[in-house]
Amino acid sequence: MIPALGDVNDNGRMLTMRPYTDADLPWIQETVAEWIAGAGRCAYDHIGELPHRIYENIRGRRPTGEVVHVWEDGGRLAGLTVNTRFENAFDVFTAPDLRGSQAEADMIEAACETTGRGEDEVLTDVFDCDTARIEVLERLGFTRFRTWDDVNEAALTDLPAPSPPAGFTLRAARLADADELARARNSAFDSEWTGAQYRDEVMLKPGYDVEREIVAESPEGRIASFLVYWVDRRNAIGHFEPVGTHADYHRLGLARATMLHAMHRMRALGLTTVTVNHNADNVPARRLYAALGFKKTHETYGYRRPSRT
Repeated sequence: MIPALGDVNDNGRMLTMRPYTDADLPWIQETVAEWIAGAGRCAYDHIGELPHRIYENIRGRRPTGEVVHVWEDGGRLAGLTVNTRFENAFDVFTAPDLRGSQAEADMIEAACETTGRGEDEVLTDVFDCDTARIEVLERLGFTRFRTWDDVNEAALTDLPAPSPPAGFTLRAARLADADELARARNSAFDSEWTGAQYRDEVMLKPGYDVEREIVAESPEGRIASFLVYWVDRRNAIGHFEPVGTHADYHRLGLARATMLHAMHRMRALGLTTVTVNHNADNVPARRLYAALGFKKTHETYGYRRPSRT
């Protein structure tokens, strides 16, 4: 049974679930960074994935508070559920002391209810090393159906200088770039952004900083390649999400140049490590990241279950 607000879980704690608000993000990121510091990254992706998934993945299709939920235990963050990513996928981030518990199972079931409405099945992913989450998912009837992402890590040492092709400029993005950024994303990821949507649903949302979106501008003034890098100062870890290049500018070394530019900026902030994930089937991405010194540390598995709503 999915718990109502104020239900007591099996651990005797009073957990409450409420809608997420934009003002929650700094608190949630700070708390998850502390979880990572204490428990390691096995069950948690970089804190930059939180605004990326909440805003860029959901894209304003529904009010954020309807599909992103905060779970609290006496004012302490107990978990976060991000629902309806890509329509039928969800994430559940749970406090370390609740991993593998009935409380975590309750959060997963609540996420399934929100995400599964009108869908044939619901999807989620899990780190290969996260045996606690895998056990809960399988107990709830989920089955593994694919390897989803490779999780890669590189040290921010011995960085070569970025070297874009002649005539291309590396710079931070500007709000005025929204139309060009939407066009570049649509080409790179076969998506359907408008400039206004990208500006309003990503660039003006919490967590995003226009100075951390790096672009390669062509001699004609077009955005040819782009990335966003995220910063976890508590753990001295940077993260890339997303990284893309417009189809008209492939094989020019632009993704490499933008990443190196950002890696130098991360190192200047005192970060020591950077991570990036990519679809396990994406061979060009694997080659690019390997050439920059990234090594695969984990992979994530896709799990699915028929919707029950």
